Parts: sequence; structure tokens; C-alpha cells
Amino acid sequence: MGSGSGVLISGNGYIATNNHVVENATTITVVLPDNRQFAAELIGRDPNTDLALIKVKADNLPSIKLGNSDSVQVGEWVVAVGYPFSLNTTVTAGIVSAKARSIGIINRPSRNGNAGPTGNLGVESFIQTDAAINPGNSGGALVNTDGELIGINSAIASQTGSYAGYAFAIPVNLAKKVLGDLREYGAVKRGLLGVSFPSPTAEAQFLQQQGLQPGVVKGVYITGVLGNSAAAAAGLQEGDIIQRIDGMQLNSSAEFSERIARHRPGDVVKLTYLRDSKTRSTSATLKGEEAPATAKSNTDLDKIYTKLGASFSPLPSSLKQRLNLQAGVLVAAVRQGGFFDQIGIPSGTIIAFINGKSIQNPQDIDRALLSAQNGMIQMLAIAPDGSRVVFNFSLGA
Repeated sequence: MGSGSGVLISGNGYIATNNHVVENATTITVVLPDNRQFAAELIGRDPNTDLALIKVKADNLPSIKLGNSDSVQVGEWVVAVGYPFSLNTTVTAGIVSAKARSIGIINRPSRNGNAGPTGNLGVESFIQTDAAINPGNSGGALVNTDGELIGINSAIASQTGSYAGYAFAIPVNLAKKVLGDLREYGAVKRGLLGVSFPSPTAEAQFLQQQGLQPGVVKGVYITGVLGNSAAAAAGLQEGDIIQRIDGMQLNSSAEFSERIARHRPGDVVKLTYLRDSKTRSTSATLKGEEAPATAKSNTDLDKIYTKLGASFSPLPSSLKQRLNLQAGVLVAAVRQGGFFDQIGIPSGTIIAFINGKSIQNPQDIDRALLSAQNGMIQMLAIAPDGSRVVFNFSLGA
């Protein structure tokens, strides 16, 4: 058994919560603050944003007004509402500490060891707050001083498992789209642009290696464009810097991913980008998740390996025994200028998991890279000194 929080978003019983709250649940019971209990139906869930929608059979329930997370300002007061430690309806207060935070938790392996969805299209652009959020708060409301929902509480950053001053909420503008899709279709209809870019953790370092100052670049540096994608049709190229989407200034790849994720296939987005120090504009008609990935060929794989800048070999059985490993693949060589070189992953490193799936041989890496060619690859590795590291490599949005 487990417990979490939820937010009534309609008077007829629709409730927003986190995917990880209801993941693998066989039955769901909702307990309201007045102690009424209802059996709930799972309408749909989206591991890529950690959101889920459930419903109870009831009418005239109190529901919250949805706000606008784009207008949230760093430093403004917010309250977090939830059910921490089984304490019925607890409210804590704080401020917004930051916006568009990416902390690398979406599509990690679940508690029972299962992998996340193939391709790892996880979107992280959290609102960070210092309002106290503890186990059980997941899925609860982050509310502004006007009583409007601005986020769904999702995670904390802590070395102890309890609140340490860093809490994160899914912005409501993203949640509106995802929950709307779940309500209408039972699944998320996600539009894709079809570009790759540095992951948030490596963004600044990558720009510096391109001779660009991270503080000067206002936008997202495109490291590749997928064939047959919306971006290719719109004329985008590797090296372009996307600065605006529909007139809104971009400041990070996390913000970029969120704004693309708010759209469905067929939506048209207006893009302003920088090429050769000149500002240009174009429009792109987003495609579905399947469209850019139709041609899964050796050519696609070669392009991905070129970006990674690494080659792999089977892990010697003697090394498996010495490190007590059941699986893993050795990084045989690292090419200068590739992603592994940029973030300091040396040869001799062992790749144990990709997107939560155990890697047994180099062919497993081929399959994982091809299946993930539209999204984010998350690798769990063991460095030559024995330390464990997790890093993300973005292939597109």
C-alpha cells in the first residue's frame, strides 16, 4: 500500500495526481478532507511528465481554479497542500525559488525495477519552491496567493528522503495539456519538433566548448535535426540557436522541452532562431511520436554514435566477477569532441543501464539508442574508480 495527494480539478470528480502515486496500483481509494471515501477509476497516466488523472463518481465537489504558471515570478509566495506522513490536509508556505528546473528524475527505474517507457521523452521544467513538501505530498497542489493552482507537487531533492528545502512542482500550463489529453483520449498526444540539443546538465559546458558564453546565448543550441521531422521541413539546421517559441523568449533547454510538450501533433509553432549571427523566423508543423522515427536504420545509429563519440565492447567476465555485476558494457574508446568527452566520461567506464533497462551487450546499446532517438537517453554508469554516475543525453524534442 502507498499514499499520496491529489487535486480536484472539476466538480464532477476529476482528480490530478502524480504518475508515481498511482503507478502499478490495482485499486485506488480517494479520501476527502471531510473523510468521505470513494473508489477511483484511473483515466490515464503519463510517465513522461509524472502526471496522472483519476476520477471518482460524485458531483458538486469543491474544485480549484487553474492559474497561469508562465506568470509565476521567482520570489512570490506560494502554499503547498497535501497529505504528508498521513496527516490529513496539511498546508505549508514558502516562495518560488526558481523556474524551469531539470533534476533528472523523470523515467528513472521504478521502485519494482521496471524500466520507464522506451525512448524516454521525459519533460522536466519544474517550479522549485522552499514550501515544505514531504513524502505523501506528491500529487498535491502548489497554489498562489490568489488561490489558483500553479503546479502539481512532484519531487524533493534530499539526501535523507525528507524535506531539505528543495521541492519541485510540475507547472500547471503543462499539466493542463497533459491532463486534457488524458481526459479526452486516455493517453497523451505529444507533438515533436525533431531536434536534439544538450541536456540541461551539460548545456553550459557544451556551449563553452563551441566558443559561446552560456550567459550570452539566449536560446537553445541545436546539435542535430532528425530526417523527416517537423524541424527538417521548417528548414532548421545543426548549429541554429532557437531563441523564441510563439514569441516567448527561451532561456534553457528545460523550458524549450516544456513549451514543445504543450502541443499536439499538427499544431503549428512559430520559431525565431539565430544562424550565422542573423535572426531568422520559420513555422513548424509538429509531428507525432512515430513520424520522425520511421526510418530506424544503420544510418540513424551512426549519427547517434557520432554524437556520443564513444564505442563499446563486451564486459570481461573477470571484471563482472570482481565488481559483482550481472550485466554491463565497457566504454572501449572516447572520441575527442563527442558527448562523452564533453562531460568527462572516460574509456573504461561501464554502462549498466539505459533508460532504466539493463544492458547486457553492445547490441542492447544499439537497440536502446534507436528506440530513444526522439528523446532523452539516461545512462547509469560505473566509473573506473568504482563511483556510480547518472547522466542524460538529449536526442530530441
